[in-house]
Amino acid sequence: MNGKNFCSVYIHIPFCRRKCNYCAFYSKVSGKVERENYVDALVKEIENRAKGENVSTIYFGGGTPSILSLNLLEKILAAVFKNFEVDPAAEITIEANPGTVSKNSLKSLRKIGFNRISLGVQSFNDEILKTLGRIHDSETAIESIFLAKNFFENVGFDLMQGLPDQTIEDVKRDLKFVSELNPEHISLYELEIDEGTKFYELNEYEELNLPGEEICAEMYDLICDTLPKFGYRHYEISNFAKPGFESRHNSGYWTGRKYFGFGAAAHSYDGNFRRANVSDISTYTEKILTGGEFWKFEEIVTKKNAEEEFCFLGLRMIDGISTKKFTEKFGESIFKVYGEVIKKHIDAGLLVVDGENLKLTGRGLKLGNFVFSDFLFDNPDF
Repeated sequence: MNGKNFCSVYIHIPFCRRKCNYCAFYSKVSGKVERENYVDALVKEIENRAKGENVSTIYFGGGTPSILSLNLLEKILAAVFKNFEVDPAAEITIEANPGTVSKNSLKSLRKIGFNRISLGVQSFNDEILKTLGRIHDSETAIESIFLAKNFFENVGFDLMQGLPDQTIEDVKRDLKFVSELNPEHISLYELEIDEGTKFYELNEYEELNLPGEEICAEMYDLICDTLPKFGYRHYEISNFAKPGFESRHNSGYWTGRKYFGFGAAAHSYDGNFRRANVSDISTYTEKILTGGEFWKFEEIVTKKNAEEEFCFLGLRMIDGISTKKFTEKFGESIFKVYGEVIKKHIDAGLLVVDGENLKLTGRGLKLGNFVFSDFLFDNPDF
């Protein structure tokens, strides 16, 4: 990329047609005026904060960005292109839900500049989709994927595991659809029961029939063993891609690239400084448009913070982290800083040194959070 230092841009669109029962991300159902005011605020934030940096990836996430009108989406993209130096080969992604796209809308999204689309499928079991509170059924999901492939060369979709009443047979069926639909990318998420969601309430009253840990581990193993047979590379704990179609945007997060986050609840990071915007649409819009303070926190990233993130984010990648790059970046060996932690997890069969890389083993991938927590300096076991 011409030897330039590139950063990434994330745009948060916190609007949905309906709030899903498991979702803890900041989003809400909204009206036309609220969306238009929010986009005005987004554009103003971009104009105020951008300084012409070089950008190689742009990502519209949510929420459901595809429910915005084409004019509003084009307005946001135009602001990004006007205020940043966007690489001609930039990866420009939009998240969309089946049921919010059509042949015409997909054609228009491609025309205004999006070249990658990620669809929130989650499951091909209609009963599970109803339980999740999704607005689509499996037939709609299949149709949306086929339509998207007519206009995008880079189509991906999300799947979830560990869902209420989900069985191994359901996962096998989902994998069969992956084989038949042949997307370029698959993101896999295990259900988490987060406070503030409908699932949290149902789980408190033991009204969710969730598969146990052993079944969830079996589901994960099945997916990890099967997708490579279909030509997918398992490149990150939860992500699989055809060669050359790995998410460049998300890979930037895992490898410590600078990124700008615009919109309510969006985060930004420049290597030395981190900030997060307020998680309320009305407050965000009002503060931006009146010149007020619109972030909920700012913090300096210390050397310790940076070392932690280099490890626990980088270890999400299947190739792991470079011990050489750690030394170059921080001026000391990773084995000097984390020697006891690394030895503990190597002895437990969760980490392995492969050449100059330190990476999770197959077993370690399933226990990643347990490993990552030991790379935090405030962990009492450190």
